[in-house]
Amino acid sequence: MRERQADLTAQDVRVVVITFDNPFLCRAYIEETGLDWPLLIDEKRDLYRAYGMLRASLLDVWGPASWMAYLRELGKGQVLKRPGADVMQRGGDVLIDPEGILRLHHIGRGPADRPGVDELLAVIDR
Repeated sequence: MRERQADLTAQDVRVVVITFDNPFLCRAYIEETGLDWPLLIDEKRDLYRAYGMLRASLLDVWGPASWMAYLRELGKGQVLKRPGADVMQRGGDVLIDPEGILRLHHIGRGPADRPGVDELLAVIDR
Protein backbone atom coordinates (compact mmCIF):
# COMPACT_ATOMS: atom_id res chain seq x y z
CA MET A 1 0.00 0.00 0.00
CA ARG A 2 2.85 2.37 0.75
CA GLU A 3 4.09 2.03 -2.83
CA ARG A 4 0.74 3.48 -3.96
CA GLN A 5 0.77 6.49 -1.63
CA ALA A 6 0.62 8.92 -4.58
CA ASP A 7 -2.59 7.27 -5.85
CA LEU A 8 -4.12 7.37 -2.37
CA THR A 9 -3.16 11.02 -1.93
CA ALA A 10 -4.64 11.89 -5.33
CA GLN A 11 -7.97 10.47 -4.11
CA ASP A 12 -7.65 12.35 -0.79
CA VAL A 13 -7.41 9.06 1.14
CA ARG A 14 -6.00 9.23 4.63
CA VAL A 15 -4.61 5.95 5.91
CA VAL A 16 -4.67 5.15 9.62
CA VAL A 17 -2.98 1.99 10.89
CA ILE A 18 -4.53 0.33 13.93
CA THR A 19 -2.72 -2.32 15.93
CA PHE A 20 -3.08 -4.09 19.26
CA ASP A 21 0.67 -4.36 19.83
CA ASN A 22 2.34 -2.66 22.78
CA PRO A 23 3.64 0.92 22.40
CA PHE A 24 7.32 -0.09 22.62
CA LEU A 25 7.01 -2.48 19.66
CA CYS A 26 4.97 0.09 17.75
CA ARG A 27 7.67 2.72 18.15
CA ALA A 28 10.29 0.21 16.98
CA TYR A 29 8.12 -0.66 13.96
CA ILE A 30 7.72 3.01 13.01
CA GLU A 31 11.47 3.58 13.27
CA GLU A 32 12.32 0.40 11.35
CA THR A 33 9.86 0.92 8.51
CA GLY A 34 9.67 4.71 8.32
CA LEU A 35 5.88 4.51 8.61
CA ASP A 36 4.49 8.00 8.18
CA TRP A 37 0.80 7.22 8.60
CA PRO A 38 -0.85 7.69 11.97
CA LEU A 39 -0.67 4.52 14.06
CA LEU A 40 -3.33 3.98 16.72
CA ILE A 41 -2.86 1.39 19.44
CA ASP A 42 -5.94 -0.59 20.48
CA GLU A 43 -4.45 -2.91 23.10
CA LYS A 44 -7.90 -3.94 24.38
CA ARG A 45 -9.01 -4.62 20.78
CA ASP A 46 -12.22 -2.65 21.16
CA LEU A 47 -12.15 -1.52 17.52
CA TYR A 48 -11.37 -5.04 16.35
CA ARG A 49 -14.46 -6.34 18.18
CA ALA A 50 -16.60 -3.43 17.01
CA TYR A 51 -15.81 -4.30 13.39
CA GLY A 52 -16.20 -8.06 13.92
CA MET A 53 -12.50 -8.82 13.52
CA LEU A 54 -12.30 -11.69 15.97
CA ARG A 55 -9.89 -14.62 16.12
CA ALA A 56 -9.08 -16.63 13.00
CA SER A 57 -8.92 -20.39 12.72
CA LEU A 58 -5.64 -22.27 12.49
CA LEU A 59 -6.37 -23.10 8.83
CA ASP A 60 -7.05 -19.44 8.01
CA VAL A 61 -3.74 -18.35 9.49
CA TRP A 62 -1.49 -21.20 8.36
CA GLY A 63 -3.39 -22.50 5.33
CA PRO A 64 -2.37 -22.59 1.66
CA ALA A 65 -3.33 -18.96 0.95
CA SER A 66 -0.95 -17.75 3.66
CA TRP A 67 1.89 -19.94 2.45
CA MET A 68 1.40 -18.69 -1.12
CA ALA A 69 1.47 -15.07 0.08
CA TYR A 70 4.70 -15.72 1.97
CA LEU A 71 6.24 -17.39 -1.09
CA ARG A 72 5.28 -14.37 -3.23
CA GLU A 73 6.99 -12.06 -0.73
CA LEU A 74 10.11 -14.23 -0.74
CA GLY A 75 10.05 -14.14 -4.54
CA LYS A 76 10.14 -10.33 -4.36
CA GLY A 77 13.23 -10.53 -2.19
CA GLN A 78 11.43 -9.67 1.04
CA VAL A 79 12.84 -10.99 4.29
CA LEU A 80 10.16 -12.66 6.36
CA LYS A 81 10.06 -11.88 10.04
CA ARG A 82 8.85 -13.94 12.94
CA PRO A 83 5.15 -13.49 13.62
CA GLY A 84 4.24 -10.82 16.14
CA ALA A 85 1.98 -10.79 19.14
CA ASP A 86 -1.16 -12.73 18.23
CA VAL A 87 -1.15 -14.32 14.80
CA MET A 88 -4.72 -15.54 15.32
CA GLN A 89 -6.12 -11.99 15.52
CA ARG A 90 -7.96 -11.18 12.32
CA GLY A 91 -7.11 -7.95 10.57
CA GLY A 92 -9.09 -6.09 8.01
CA ASP A 93 -9.69 -2.94 6.07
CA VAL A 94 -12.33 -0.29 6.68
CA LEU A 95 -13.07 2.69 4.44
CA ILE A 96 -15.06 5.54 5.95
CA ASP A 97 -15.89 8.53 3.77
CA PRO A 98 -15.66 12.16 4.94
CA GLU A 99 -19.36 12.09 5.89
CA GLY A 100 -18.72 9.13 8.21
CA ILE A 101 -20.41 6.57 5.95
CA LEU A 102 -18.87 3.11 5.94
CA ARG A 103 -17.92 2.34 2.32
CA LEU A 104 -15.94 -0.88 2.76
CA HIS A 105 -15.75 -3.36 5.62
CA HIS A 106 -13.42 -6.27 4.89
CA ILE A 107 -12.61 -8.82 7.59
CA GLY A 108 -9.51 -10.77 6.62
CA ARG A 109 -9.77 -14.55 6.84
CA GLY A 110 -6.02 -14.69 7.41
CA PRO A 111 -2.86 -12.67 6.85
CA ALA A 112 -3.05 -13.09 3.06
CA ASP A 113 -6.67 -11.94 2.74
CA ARG A 114 -6.48 -8.20 2.16
CA PRO A 115 -7.98 -6.10 -0.62
CA GLY A 116 -5.49 -4.53 -2.98
CA VAL A 117 -5.10 -0.80 -3.41
CA ASP A 118 -6.90 -0.95 -6.78
CA GLU A 119 -9.92 -2.50 -5.06
CA LEU A 120 -9.87 0.18 -2.36
CA LEU A 121 -9.58 2.96 -4.94
CA ALA A 122 -12.47 1.45 -6.95
CA VAL A 123 -14.69 1.75 -3.87
CA ILE A 124 -13.68 5.40 -3.53
CA ASP A 125 -14.44 6.09 -7.21
CA ARG A 126 -18.05 4.87 -6.86
